[in-house]
Amino acid sequence: MTLRALPAFRLSRAAPQKVEPMSELVGFRIGPEDFGADILMVQEIIRLPEVTPLPNAPAFILGVINLRGRILPVIDLRQRLKIPGKQPEIDKRKTRILIVEVDGHLTGFIVDAALGILKVPTSEIEPTPDLLASSIDAEFIRGVIKLPGRLVILLDFQRILKPQEKKELSEFEMHGMGEDSGREES
Repeated sequence: MTLRALPAFRLSRAAPQKVEPMSELVGFRIGPEDFGADILMVQEIIRLPEVTPLPNAPAFILGVINLRGRILPVIDLRQRLKIPGKQPEIDKRKTRILIVEVDGHLTGFIVDAALGILKVPTSEIEPTPDLLASSIDAEFIRGVIKLPGRLVILLDFQRILKPQEKKELSEFEMHGMGEDSGREES
């Protein structure tokens, strides 16, 4: 029996591949538009429960929902972003509420449909085009992502509510609609 030498393996000295940072987004639709938000902003996505309208609530609040014993305000994101077009009939099979923490307060935002998780290279997020910035308040938009056949608008939920609205929402929660609303004053 003859032993043959095995061929030597040469380790490649090529430069290591650079790993590109990725952004994970929650994708959702409002009317004909696709949107995304940083996955770390969205606490959960729920089916549309019964929304209880509130008298004397600020105009941007549609009402409240009871989420596992916690009362949360609900905002219609279509109305907030001033997306043109007729308000469609709510399709309970598709309509969802994104539960988002905004400045320490959980808030629900109604969207027409949740699209799932999008993973995109951070370098693919482009600045907001001027035309888009004029149709939706530019301060709400972090950028846009071009995907094959569609454009995804990346929202910044920390800016969706203006400081005065956040103040109203905070006061609204403190005056009986927050977690302590069931306790009696002594």
